[in-house]
Amino acid sequence: MKKIKYFYNTNTLRFEKLITPLRVKLLRFFGVVSGLLVAATLTIYIYLNFFPKPQEFETKRKMDALRENYAQLNKQLMELEEQMANLEQRDNEVYRSIFEANPVPDSARAKLIEQQKENDKIKKMNDNELGSDIARQLSNINSRIAFQKKSYESISNLISRKDEKLSSIPAIQPVSNKQLNRIASGFGTRIDPIYGTPKMHKGLDFTAPQGTPIYATGNGVVKVAGSSDGGYGNHVVINHGYGYQTLYGHMVRIKVRGGQRVTRGQVIGWVGSTGKSTGPHCHYEVIINNNHVDPVYFFYNDLNAEQYDRLLKIASTGSAKSFD
Repeated sequence: MKKIKYFYNTNTLRFEKLITPLRVKLLRFFGVVSGLLVAATLTIYIYLNFFPKPQEFETKRKMDALRENYAQLNKQLMELEEQMANLEQRDNEVYRSIFEANPVPDSARAKLIEQQKENDKIKKMNDNELGSDIARQLSNINSRIAFQKKSYESISNLISRKDEKLSSIPAIQPVSNKQLNRIASGFGTRIDPIYGTPKMHKGLDFTAPQGTPIYATGNGVVKVAGSSDGGYGNHVVINHGYGYQTLYGHMVRIKVRGGQRVTRGQVIGWVGSTGKSTGPHCHYEVIINNNHVDPVYFFYNDLNAEQYDRLLKIASTGSAKSFD
């Protein structure tokens, strides 16, 4: 049974039955409906924006795992970066310095990425950006490895060339001189035996009986093999490469020919006294980049330390007069 409501009418001074107009009922109804709509809207908004869905939980879990994997991979990449930096430093400061080669400029290599910047960058990346960055860094490492491989290949070539260079440098005496008594005149200003005036003597004079073998002092190619009017008589010039040349003068006979490749210790002729000479001897010169140098400083391959020291003293105190 519907409950009837009454109210006290002050005009009639009695209780009367309460009758609610239709307009008021409609207003109340729409008010309730509007409140429910607003509450439902707020509830849906809060749910959608502040309560993650099951799919979002799964996505977040995958993203967290991806970021953790990326952090581990990035750590490995940084370790590779450090190893590459050590290899590049060793390349520049050790290997290339040994073989007298210019270091590889830093501009030719990728620069290291700072760890803190990387960590900050990771936090702002989505999964696509993370993948792209990993790919970029791997590409960077691969490029540096390929570049370093080429560098080591060039160093390998330098090693083989270094062996070749060491074999080419004139490093023995041109005639047998075990007793160290055959250097008669040293390098420097000497009295010319013909004109009696001071003159630059550009080599060493080794006295020896005519027919004594003369040896190539380093590997090379015969540049000149013949006689000249310049005073050397029958002489040989060997181009050793790397800026080195040697000259052997006053031979009685030449054994090699122009263009022939010779090796250190190979007989190239025999001692004589042809050309401007006052007695059998071998006039020997060492030329580096077209500059004459004292040959005595190159006799280190067939002498021990004591013999070499003695030979230096003999050359410095030799005859004041040359043989040519």
